[in-house]
Amino acid sequence: MSNVQVWQSTIDETKKLTQMESISFSESKEESTDYVITIDEAVTYQQMDGFGASFTDASAWLVYHALSKELRDDLMRKLFDREDGIGISFIRQPMGASDFAWKIYSYDDVEPGDSDHELARFSIDHDRSYILPVIHQALKLNPKLKVMASPWSPPGWMKTSETMIGGTLKPDCYGVYADYFVKFLDAYQAEGIPIYAVTMQNEPGYEPKEYPGMIVKPAEEAAFIKSHLGPRLAKREQPTKIMCYDHNWDVPGHPREIYEDPEASKYVAGTAWHVYGGNHEAMSQIKEQFPGKDVWFTEASGGQWIPPFHDAFMDQMKHVIRTTRNWSKSVIWWNIALDENNGPTVLSRSTCRGIVKINQQSGELTYNLDYYTLGHISKFVSPGAYRIDSNTFEDDLETVAFRNEDGSKVLIVSNRTTKPKTFAVTSGEWTFAYIIDGKAAVTFKWEQ
Repeated sequence: MSNVQVWQSTIDETKKLTQMESISFSESKEESTDYVITIDEAVTYQQMDGFGASFTDASAWLVYHALSKELRDDLMRKLFDREDGIGISFIRQPMGASDFAWKIYSYDDVEPGDSDHELARFSIDHDRSYILPVIHQALKLNPKLKVMASPWSPPGWMKTSETMIGGTLKPDCYGVYADYFVKFLDAYQAEGIPIYAVTMQNEPGYEPKEYPGMIVKPAEEAAFIKSHLGPRLAKREQPTKIMCYDHNWDVPGHPREIYEDPEASKYVAGTAWHVYGGNHEAMSQIKEQFPGKDVWFTEASGGQWIPPFHDAFMDQMKHVIRTTRNWSKSVIWWNIALDENNGPTVLSRSTCRGIVKINQQSGELTYNLDYYTLGHISKFVSPGAYRIDSNTFEDDLETVAFRNEDGSKVLIVSNRTTKPKTFAVTSGEWTFAYIIDGKAAVTFKWEQ
């Protein structure tokens, strides 16, 4: 049995994904421990797809234009390379503008009052200048990177508001909007970027006032998928999954209604979930009702609403552990990079934080806590790994465990209390002990 490698982060920031001294396994059971964590790799759950964030328009622009080539290359290695960095393996890309963009745009903008039902003016040229280059660089660093795509809004001319802000999708534009998806998928495929999955609409239950978005009711999403998007994607040679919903845990009735429509459900691979309302357990509740449908956790942003470093660090480690314990195949933060003013953004005020901060004035690069919390899972759990069974002590000493395809095991432990805790880990006939600091997280990895 090999030694156990250890990486730890602490709330006082003295350790930030710091590699510690390795631990030796022993055959004897450890005594005098507060907890015993038992790993049972015979009990398996979901297969993992990956971990990452989003190259929003703002993030891609900053990485490509606000850093020197040397700093950019170093950042990209630290983001996407598993040895030199945290090995990001999944990115969620906005289809057109989100709230974090220099301007509001789609892939088929026309003059006010005009329309383009033939999609003759469709183009991804906007993305060629800095979004596609950073995705290509990411794919070179991690060829197994998965890319999903979510629109914040259709082009304005497809909507009742005639703008990308507000409104709803016009009934006579369901078909052309599905064609818009296919055009996007084909254009990205032609650039060497296959799209793993799409959602119809980012946060369909919220109508923003300052940035692209629209309300999509469950019945509307079901109609769009079963009669338009699903049949079109089924005809494409390159497979692309459809995830439904793409919003918070507090409205599980939305994906449930789609799954209860058999014609829509047959095209849907699973549900995409966000962090900003409700509880993690909603993912398991829907999974139990519809066991054939998968679960993805697709957005959680760090921000000023949770004070750094203390509460924010523990909050994100909770999401790393509880989302995967509730069947999620992914853990995806929001912006990869934002600047010293939490932008660029079309918002009048932004309180979001990126994985890194890039100061536009000085060109300085800062790795935020979000980088390290994501790294506790993305650096060690490979796409294709299975979650395996481990007991957990909720709101106390929380755990999640995985088995990689090469047979190596990963255990993540988060101490949510202020006091150090002593625990033993048993895996088969082998055991090791560890003392974790209060308000700290640790990732263990060992070979077969």
